[in-house]
This record gives sequence, structure tokens and C-alpha cells, in this order.
Amino acid sequence: KLLLLDEVMAALNNQEMDDVLNLVQSLQQREGITFIIIEHHMRAIMTRCSRIVALNFGRKIAEGTPREVADDPMVVEAYLGSTLATSGGAT
Repeated sequence: KLLLLDEVMAALNNQEMDDVLNLVQSLQQREGITFIIIEHHMRAIMTRCSRIVALNFGRKIAEGTPREVADDPMVVEAYLGSTLATSGGAT
């Protein structure tokens, strides 16, 4: 069983996101469903997913655990920008 969720957390507040993520986790454990989640809310993805594939303009730039992807220099550059990533903050 496979279920694709595309931006289901758009316009949800934190409590609603947690409710959706709890439902996904419950369905995964109870029904054995594999989920592919396309999402821009990093908090949701980084805290609940076991494997992540990061894309930049349709090309895969990283794949791995949340920690591996978060630490990947190409992901940092694509999502934070090289200036922000190297300076430690916005100027």
C-alpha cells in the first residue's frame, strides 16, 4: 500500500499539522501503508520522516536520514543560500 500526500499541511496551524502527522503515523503502523510526502514544512518532515529526498528545481540533491539531509552542504545552499549559510545569519 502506498499513499502520496502532496502539500497536505499547507495553511495548517501547528496543532493541525501534528494531528495530520499523528494520523499518518497511526495509519503507517496499523495498516502498513508507505507514505510519500511532498511538503515544504520542514518541522513536520524532519521530525517524523525516516528517509528524506531533497530536490532543487526538480533535481535530487540529497537523500538520507533527516540529519544527513539537514547537514548536506547542497541542501543548506539550496534552501538557505550560500551567503546565509556561511555567514551564520541574514545581513
